[in-house]
Amino acid sequence: MYAAAVQQLLKCSGASSRLGKRLLSYVLGIETSCDDTGIAIVDTTGRVHANVLESQQQFHTRYGGIIPPRAQDLHRARIENAYERCLEQAQLQPEQLEAIAVTTRPGLPLSLIVGLRFARHLARREQKPLLPVHHMEAHALQVRMEQQSEISFPYLCLLISGGHCQLAVVHGPGRLTLLGETLDDAPGEAFDKIARRLRLYVLPQYRLWNGGHAVEHAALAARDPAAYEFPLPLSRQRDCNFSFAGIKNNSFRAIRKQELAERTPPDGIISNYEDFCAGLLRAVSRHLMHRTQRALEYCLQQGLFGDAPPTLVISGGVANNDVIFDNLAHLATQYNCRCYRPSKRYCSDNGVMIAWHGIEQLLQDGQNSLRRDIDHIDIAGSAGFQHSAVSDVALAGIKCKWIKPL
Repeated sequence: MYAAAVQQLLKCSGASSRLGKRLLSYVLGIETSCDDTGIAIVDTTGRVHANVLESQQQFHTRYGGIIPPRAQDLHRARIENAYERCLEQAQLQPEQLEAIAVTTRPGLPLSLIVGLRFARHLARREQKPLLPVHHMEAHALQVRMEQQSEISFPYLCLLISGGHCQLAVVHGPGRLTLLGETLDDAPGEAFDKIARRLRLYVLPQYRLWNGGHAVEHAALAARDPAAYEFPLPLSRQRDCNFSFAGIKNNSFRAIRKQELAERTPPDGIISNYEDFCAGLLRAVSRHLMHRTQRALEYCLQQGLFGDAPPTLVISGGVANNDVIFDNLAHLATQYNCRCYRPSKRYCSDNGVMIAWHGIEQLLQDGQNSLRRDIDHIDIAGSAGFQHSAVSDVALAGIKCKWIKPL
């Protein structure tokens, strides 16, 4: 049924005749924006035919952060093999691909260029058009691949990851309106830095985990979740921007105070680290809830959902955190708003979301989205969305009656 709808959309949008004649069309997605080499093949019904992901997390975790030149080297060493495995997994030939979608912005320039150069190489060799993809837009659209009949445009999306924290209204690929963003650290970045300062890595079970995952797991064993309290960031700012630097700095001070009280050795960890993690997780959840609550009220007041049912989508690597997602879903229910996130395997960076963004471009723009002038496609380390309503949200000055975390 959806395949038929896809074909009708493609005909209406003026897609290439070759795309309109086939029931299924395949798009290859290439993701190298940071430290994951992801290559996938997805068809126009949303079926994933192959998904290959080469993670560099274990390498970079040893050094406490991503080293861009080494990330580039690892992308170069792995991308050709990942592509071959992807074709083998999908049991497809290159000539069966309709187009190649590749992340071009935002991200680490040294990583992005590896993916783009490889995509150009494939496009020339196989005579395929390229579809440049905005990485954060791909996160925002990913959920539609799995909830095709449930989620229609427009909807509100909270993008939370290691490098970004943004609230945006999503109208389609290339058509996002920013409502708020972080003024300093991203939540995933804050989790990583705090977990490292807490020295969770000295515990064998957390040695190779990212900070957010380790904090969430440790918080499950908390005996006194209220032992640590953190001030609420930006409490007097009636906008939708975020700030995690204050939570991070207060965390450092709280850890240091407890270490001095316990005389914790340099290679040790405070005794009630589980309680600390629970308090930290609650503070981050509360901050995300408050800013998202104002965004929901702004969207409802301005009628930005139109005729579509109010919908909140949570995406990005930090969306994997069940405590954060459950709190945001709880917030959404207070506004009779539906709440979704992609499957956990698709929340973090992957090639599937890039391929799906390419398909969304085909559905929206048809033939106009296919770029054959591949030499004019370039990378960008930073990139915003089409529109911004950040100042409009601030001018609205919406006062909220805060929904408490679970």
